[in-house]
Amino acid sequence: MAKAWQRPFVNVFRHCRVGEWRRCSKEGDVAAVTDESLRCAVYRILGAPSAGGYIQLPGTSTQSLGLTGRYLYVLFRPLPGKHFVIQLDVATEDGQVVRMSFSNLFKEFKSTATWLQFPLICGAGAATKDEKGGTRVGPSDARWTCLQLDLRDILLVYVNRRYGHLKSVKLCASLLVKSLYTSDLCFDPTLTVAEAQRARLRVTPVPREMAFPVPKGESWYDHYVHLRPWVLCPVASVAVRSLPDFLGRVPQLLPHPRASSSATQDGAPSAGPIAVSAPAPLHTGLEGGGLRVLTAPVLLQPCQAPSVPRSLPEVSLFCERSEVPTGSEPSAPAHARHKHAAGNGVGVSAPKPTVVPTVRGDVAMHEPFGGKQSKQEVALAEHLFRQRSFLPDPILRLKGVVGFGGHSTKWALWTKDGSAVVYPCHAVVVVLRTDTREQRCLLGHTDKVSALALDGDNVLLASAQARPSSMLRLWDFRTGACLSLFRSPAHMLCSLSFSCGGALLCGVGKDRQGRTVVVAWGTAQVGRGGEPVLLAKTHTGVDIQAFEVAFFDETRMASCGQGSVRLWRLRGGQLRSCPVDLGEHRVLELTDLAFGPAQDGHMLYVCGRSGHILEIDHQHMAMRQARRLLPVWTPGSPVSQKQTFGSGPGISISSLSMSQATCAVGSEDGYLRLWPLDFSSVLLEAEHEGPVTWVRVSPDGLRVLSATSLGHLGFLDVPSREYRVLVRSHTAPVLALATECSHGQLATVSQDHTVRIWDLATLQQLHDLRSPEEAPCTVAFHPTRPALFCGFSSGAVCSFSLESAEVLAVHRCHQGPVTGLAASPDGSLLFSSCSSGTLAQYHCATTQCRILRVAANVVCRDAHPTPNALVLSGDSRLLAFVGPSKYVVTIMNAALLEELLRVDVSALDLSSARLASAVALYFGPGPPGHLLVSTSSSTVVVLDSTSGRVVRELPDVHSGACPSLALSRDARFLLTATDRAIKVWDYLTQACPGCQVYIGHSEPVRAVAFAPDQQRLLSVGDAIFLWDILGPLERSPPGSAGDSPGVPPTCEASLDARQLEDMVSGAHGLPRQQVPKPSQASPLLLGVCAGPLRDDDGAFSWSDEEGLSEESHIPEGLCQGSSLPVLVKEASGAGDRVWGSPGGPRGFSMRPHPHGWPSAWGTRKAQVRPSARPDCYRHFVARYKTSSLPKSASVSRGSAERLLLKVVMGYNGNGRANMVWKPDTGFFAYTSGCLVVVEDLHSGAQQHWLGHPEEISTLALSHDAQVLASASGCGSTASCCQIRIWNVPGGSCRQLMSYHSTAVQALAFSPDDELLVTLGDYGDRTLALWSMATCELLSATCLPEPVHGVAFNPRDAGELACVGQRAVTLWLLHGPNASLQGRREPLPEELGAGELTSLCYGAAPLLYCGSNAGQVCVWDTSASRCFLAWEADDGEIGVLLCSGARLVSGSNTRRLRLWAVGAVPELRCKGSRARSSSVFMECELTLDGAVVSAVFHDTMDMGVVGTTAGTLWYVSWAEGSSTRLISGHRSKVNEVVFSPSASHWATCSDDGSVRVWSLASMELLIQFQVLNQGCLCLAWSPASCAHPEQQQVAAGYSDGTLRVFSISRIAMELKMHPHWAALTAIAYSADGQTILSGDKDGLVAVSCPRTGMTFCVLSDHRGALISTVQSRSKEHGDFGAQWADLWLAASSDQCISIWAADWPQGHCELVDWLSSPSPTLMEGPSHPPSPLVAFCPWDGALLACAGLGVRPEVVFYSLHQKQVVERIPLPFFAVSLSLSPGARLVAVGFAERVLRLVDCESGTMQDFAGHDDLVQLCRFAPSARLLFSAAHSEILVWEVTGPWAAGGASGSGPRLG
Repeated sequence: MAKAWQRPFVNVFRHCRVGEWRRCSKEGDVAAVTDESLRCAVYRILGAPSAGGYIQLPGTSTQSLGLTGRYLYVLFRPLPGKHFVIQLDVATEDGQVVRMSFSNLFKEFKSTATWLQFPLICGAGAATKDEKGGTRVGPSDARWTCLQLDLRDILLVYVNRRYGHLKSVKLCASLLVKSLYTSDLCFDPTLTVAEAQRARLRVTPVPREMAFPVPKGESWYDHYVHLRPWVLCPVASVAVRSLPDFLGRVPQLLPHPRASSSATQDGAPSAGPIAVSAPAPLHTGLEGGGLRVLTAPVLLQPCQAPSVPRSLPEVSLFCERSEVPTGSEPSAPAHARHKHAAGNGVGVSAPKPTVVPTVRGDVAMHEPFGGKQSKQEVALAEHLFRQRSFLPDPILRLKGVVGFGGHSTKWALWTKDGSAVVYPCHAVVVVLRTDTREQRCLLGHTDKVSALALDGDNVLLASAQARPSSMLRLWDFRTGACLSLFRSPAHMLCSLSFSCGGALLCGVGKDRQGRTVVVAWGTAQVGRGGEPVLLAKTHTGVDIQAFEVAFFDETRMASCGQGSVRLWRLRGGQLRSCPVDLGEHRVLELTDLAFGPAQDGHMLYVCGRSGHILEIDHQHMAMRQARRLLPVWTPGSPVSQKQTFGSGPGISISSLSMSQATCAVGSEDGYLRLWPLDFSSVLLEAEHEGPVTWVRVSPDGLRVLSATSLGHLGFLDVPSREYRVLVRSHTAPVLALATECSHGQLATVSQDHTVRIWDLATLQQLHDLRSPEEAPCTVAFHPTRPALFCGFSSGAVCSFSLESAEVLAVHRCHQGPVTGLAASPDGSLLFSSCSSGTLAQYHCATTQCRILRVAANVVCRDAHPTPNALVLSGDSRLLAFVGPSKYVVTIMNAALLEELLRVDVSALDLSSARLASAVALYFGPGPPGHLLVSTSSSTVVVLDSTSGRVVRELPDVHSGACPSLALSRDARFLLTATDRAIKVWDYLTQACPGCQVYIGHSEPVRAVAFAPDQQRLLSVGDAIFLWDILGPLERSPPGSAGDSPGVPPTCEASLDARQLEDMVSGAHGLPRQQVPKPSQASPLLLGVCAGPLRDDDGAFSWSDEEGLSEESHIPEGLCQGSSLPVLVKEASGAGDRVWGSPGGPRGFSMRPHPHGWPSAWGTRKAQVRPSARPDCYRHFVARYKTSSLPKSASVSRGSAERLLLKVVMGYNGNGRANMVWKPDTGFFAYTSGCLVVVEDLHSGAQQHWLGHPEEISTLALSHDAQVLASASGCGSTASCCQIRIWNVPGGSCRQLMSYHSTAVQALAFSPDDELLVTLGDYGDRTLALWSMATCELLSATCLPEPVHGVAFNPRDAGELACVGQRAVTLWLLHGPNASLQGRREPLPEELGAGELTSLCYGAAPLLYCGSNAGQVCVWDTSASRCFLAWEADDGEIGVLLCSGARLVSGSNTRRLRLWAVGAVPELRCKGSRARSSSVFMECELTLDGAVVSAVFHDTMDMGVVGTTAGTLWYVSWAEGSSTRLISGHRSKVNEVVFSPSASHWATCSDDGSVRVWSLASMELLIQFQVLNQGCLCLAWSPASCAHPEQQQVAAGYSDGTLRVFSISRIAMELKMHPHWAALTAIAYSADGQTILSGDKDGLVAVSCPRTGMTFCVLSDHRGALISTVQSRSKEHGDFGAQWADLWLAASSDQCISIWAADWPQGHCELVDWLSSPSPTLMEGPSHPPSPLVAFCPWDGALLACAGLGVRPEVVFYSLHQKQVVERIPLPFFAVSLSLSPGARLVAVGFAERVLRLVDCESGTMQDFAGHDDLVQLCRFAPSARLLFSAAHSEILVWEVTGPWAAGGASGSGPRLG
């Protein structure tokens, strides 16, 4: 985000108020003097640098300038014969501070990782050596110098870090300094603005404030020195291999043609060089079209005046980023941009690995910097020139675009002869011939086209884009060449209109203040080589919806809008207007206008939302007649028969167009109607699928063009009465694509909840699959059958027949959105993956697809749907995917799902500071079997699919991660895409392959692919682009995938548009000759819903009586409430009706229906479609859970509760504002899962308020601290969120309220505590106001867009504010019912198009708002304006708090900052002149995560802050410190173990940490952290192994390593690698001398912790995950074995083995083996989980087992009797089990979020709630007095009461039931 207040430059002296010395400091002899040559005041610093004379900006080291400008300009003059030092502290993006020192005191360059020292010699003479060998510091006539430093490049080259901001500057004696400036612009100090305009140079002249005065007639170089070391490259640590990356980031042409030579020019004396040396040749800069290479030694000297002025050569810049040529358009002068070629594609070639400018063939290569090139330089330059691209260039040509609109569904124009239509498709202007469907695409816009205009002679075409700043292009319509590119005075143009002759162009838009602007340009000279001339511009206060220049008089115009029609005239260079008296119609909302014929001349026709059509005499400025379009009903008939004009409710008209005899009208009821000019009756009408937004009659009056809001474009042919659809399009971004070979079809998936199938030959839509409630994510064709597979966000995978248009099967084996879908090339198998990590395999060789295997936790979780998530090799043998983590790529046997290979891509680039993750995959044609992997580090790695070795690497493929890639069948071309650019690579070239870059998309490209014929390629994003490959593709090599029998041959589509139209019965495009009666009830949109079949009402569902399809295997409980889409086969004609084909399997049926009409049965209530999650972390998103609350639970049969909740460990960092603190009373509360934890900060005692069924999102405390409000999200058991009101003194829930449907984003009490406002999240978008006296809903309003925060005015209970997308909304409460009235104030354009994410009120009437770009803006609520903004952080600001003159900001960069804002109220009076220099940062702290909640004392000296890491911090600004209050794991807790002395306990988690806690205080003592690995199991060494001071903890990790940590030494003692797979269970032997570990592959390893050797591996459980390993000494009999140690292992295949061992002697013997027949694998979690087993502590001859069978129960197995002796039934399958060592108690955890305690003596059972997820862990402490349970990351500590606990206990706990 641009730093608006720092543009175009910042005067650092003025910013720090040098002279007042408040925000800066001075030391020694510093004085302000007047310099005679500059004729202004400067500062003189005298004395030696060691003496301490300096100026420091800012004043203290704890403060920061925070200036982000790339260039620093220092205007100074060294004193003759004196030394000086300029010292800079520069902060990098990752927070590292690097100090740069420039001085004539230094003799050589030196550097470290945090310090750079540059020798700097200024003046007119050269540097010389004195008698002692030192450096002479400069001549006696030292001149004023402009030192220009590129801070970004210096950091990049020398320390390989990215520039963040300038932190501080220190200027040390002896020198004179005028000022310092920072800017993102590269200024030329030798030119002024006037000189640059006169010379028409493409440079940025220095601002007047920075300019040095030059006497008239003299040269700037005669008086001053310009030091510009563009790239200082003397560092030995800069390797040559990093050079391409550097050049790829800073390709530039120097702004002016002066020579800046590294060596002295011929005959020219050298002047004051900067002496550096380079050990290796490095590129330093680009100028004059040449390439410069520096070799040691290098002298970088000041820029000298050129001896002979030269003009810049015409060059073509080949760059990595497509924005480089287009992004400079707004700032380029008009004369330099009047020629722009626009062909069928915009290609930008980029060499690899370097980026260099190359001179065109007709321009001679200039010598760089005015000097001669060495042979090495010439050779390198020629080599780089040759490798820049490959032939032919360009290799692609844009053939066609599928889409319409983008910015709006308007602006479709006829050509003069009516043979073609011109319309926008996002950033492309398309010219479509209506007879042949051929397209001509005009490319050049960088954003969506917002308006079009075509002159009457079809010579000029004008187009405007929405951003930036409404750039306009004028095109030669015949050739497609761009004649002119210029910027409009209006900030955003919404309408354009040409005069008939094309000499005048008018536009209407909005300026930056939101006022309407009308602009007129003269365009008569554009086609003759001239530029458009701005004739007039005027502002108006009236609303303008349509504007048109009269075709009969180009000086007359008309406009219409809200309640106004105005007539305009251009005269004398001014635009003037006068209103038309509309009388009683002045309140109408008018939408469109058109000039038409009349008996006495011409008439103006205007239409409106109310159905009115007004006839206006423009000559007399009077309204003649008003008509209204009304529906007329006959008595007893529910439908209308015809439309007439009269009174009553009208039909909203959105557009109209006139011809000589007719008037075409488009209305929001979906009808296009053609009327005669007397409007006596309807001549023709055509019904559309959605509201008609645009109509235009062709010049001959025989065709009527119409567009709808659904993205459809077509025309009505009046003579034949036929309607033809020209374009159908998605109305939201396209997410994925799939191609089909045999018929040449394309399937696309979009965010508009549709899947569409297109004919690649005609680009026409064939089928349409709509899913109103479930979003489709992925799509795949069957390779050999006409079938389509689609994955949905609900986890469903559907199979559709394209022949019969029916649903074949529905599978629901996934619990999250489907992220990948792929069919094997031979057509036998289908694979799908979901975000919960599940991989499914289907048999799809026949029509009925069935599931073969389902594997859990193998695919990367939380992945986003992508077309390259699952890939199969060409021979169908190998399957590759990203998982189980994002850093690992797994290759499996596709038929058996056996893992063959794992490759860790994070370890491929060891030099990178960040871990690389896999983003996309693609199998190359084989043989050889190569797998291409795109990583997050912008690299494509080619792996050998057999060995996993890296075969090849393509670094820096894009500037960001590449989400999609494809390789041609002959492996010649590699296709990659990221952001809005597409790259085609010459893949066959091994060394430095060339590429070509193509742009055209206005949004990020989501997917790319080659067409089945390999002669075209496809890219999808905002629209569907089809590109022709101009180069001939080679044949596939023998044996490759292209020639294999498994790949069907390429063939053309066999059905044309007419044949497809004939195939669909009843779908014809004839308009109706008589107006039919519309139905009163809307037709149903049929869907496939899971639920009981109620009646035959046209909606179809699964029938419980019929049973489920054998192929679908839909488990019970998974088929509730989902609505799957219906497949509709569509005709290419017929714009008014679309039909389906009846018939389907097992209760499925298809019926005709109009698209887009809501279903009357399939939804519970009409809802606003949820928005996508905004680009901010401020919104609460509940953690995904597979568990659900139980429908019922057992009631305790005992008299007293056995468990009391004592302590909750951890804070929920996933919540937002979920912590409250009242310093006055000491009340402190926070949330953990679904619990409200109230804690005494002094004693640590806790209270727990239970009641929420789901995770709590936010809290709010009343101002008197008597009432607490909490809110939780909706879950499977409730359709609305719960809001609970608690009495703080008693801790009881006073009221339960519900209104919001998805989640509550924020809560806030009014200042008087009488009202509570609740804000729904982005899916709910409602604002509700409640009375706290009655807890009743007073008022609620639906918000048009997501809102991120809400706050009451602390001084006025009748005012509150909300922040959201680019706006602040101020609400006022009116009346006794507190009705809400809002006013939306948009964000100023200077601050960019960001999101406001946080807010707080300051001193009246100030409102502080934070944005996701790190800015804080200040609003004056009384004037509703933003008057001040500053850059407060680098990331999103989620928390703002203000009290008095202090402001606290917290962001997702982990920074907490304190700002002094005492001067802000005074700046309010300055308005637009206010500057943020009075706001400065007092202190800064960096925490362990993004800040999500914060509360501070009124003095702002201390406070409590919560982060996403699950930590609560006590912050003291006075001490500048942060103290950890509450800490917990941020990921799933996998194990809890206890020390033998019961004084400590330890936990391990998926976050890779092992934490040791005190059992008495429950405080964290030690933490061991392993990065990038999850710790899955843990064991504490037994007491028998050593002394207490030598206690150890053994931990097993996901990479197969085992680490032993010493508790006393707080260090890792040993690391072993006994397994290749992840460790899942671990245990010490009874004597502590042996460690037993089990992994996910079923292997049990026996290792020695003293030597680190693994001396035994048992494979009896091979193939199944080891879930439990436990060991103890054999104290209770021999059980048939003689050895002393007894241990057991349990595996996921429901097998348990019991062993006796003597490890020192190397003996191990199987004692017993328990197993249960494994049930049939089903598609849900209803099958038993892995068995749980433990030795019984009260009877050593017993084993307690759970999950060892098909029934949920706990069984006790006797090792003596070899049989089950006791069974305890359970309501659900157990997921955790623990036995008390002190009594016959068993604790069982369930996936239904319930913890059950079973008393085996009395048989009583009690269920306890309090967890918000499955209870994956429960463990009794050795003392038997405490029970620990864990659900995800939260740990609950329970006190066990009863006779076995000392003293007993009383009270009540959160018992369920």
